[in-house]
Amino acid sequence: MKKIGAHVSAAGGIFNAPKNANLINANAFAFFTKNQRQWSAKPLNLDDINLFREQCEHFNIELEHILPHDSYLINLGHPEKEKLEKSRKAFNIEMKRSEEIGLKLLNFHPGSHLNAISEDECLNKISESINYSLNYTSGVTAVIENTAGQGTNLGFKFEHLAKIIDKVEDKSRVGVCIDTCHAFAAGYDLSSINNVKKVFQEFSNIIGFKYLKGIHLNDSKKKLGSRVDRHESIGKGYVGYDVFRFIMKSDKFNNIPLILETSNPDIWKKEIELLRSFENE
Repeated sequence: MKKIGAHVSAAGGIFNAPKNANLINANAFAFFTKNQRQWSAKPLNLDDINLFREQCEHFNIELEHILPHDSYLINLGHPEKEKLEKSRKAFNIEMKRSEEIGLKLLNFHPGSHLNAISEDECLNKISESINYSLNYTSGVTAVIENTAGQGTNLGFKFEHLAKIIDKVEDKSRVGVCIDTCHAFAAGYDLSSINNVKKVFQEFSNIIGFKYLKGIHLNDSKKKLGSRVDRHESIGKGYVGYDVFRFIMKSDKFNNIPLILETSNPDIWKKEIELLRSFENE
């Protein structure tokens, strides 16, 4: 059985995230361990951590199948020294929080060059930032998410992700999360089975499936190659159903968190049922 969930709310305390995942019949989930739009956060409470773990055990959700996301404020490739250091410090806090909770993964957007430095220089800074954080923490894998390529964001090409990984010293603690909407918006055609197979073969050739640690299951409101990040409900956008059917039926995506970030949380439970139906075809 695939590990499917959604990015659920942790409002009121991190221990509420497993409960919210259970409400949609999920056996995996994503969440923020702190307010994603603030740099700082109160330290985690040990009682909250213990209750979080108890809830995960109660609802049969393994810690390995939880894919927390860091703050949107962080830019690990920032061209300015002071702002880069601020981002690195914030990322370290996020990694440490995941470590304290007992989680194994932390998902993040790689970074942006802001038209101030070259792509290669920005990618190098991202690798350096990851190395810095891996030395500061233990047990948590830094999971790089591909982007749609909006603005000056990097990570919209598989080659970008491969270059980042290449300069990470501890490759056992770095991975990739593929967002289907982002990939489609970046120009990877996922709208037919044949094209989906080609895209994932390209992923295998350039990055390698050993680095795949999660998938964000999203349709796209925008057309192929738009470079605009706008998520849509499964089957209601330009991507269609084929990529989701392929993921659900392929053993390559077993035992990793498959996370909905689609635009209507009210139908997440139905979307999970739909995905399960693909799995059982």
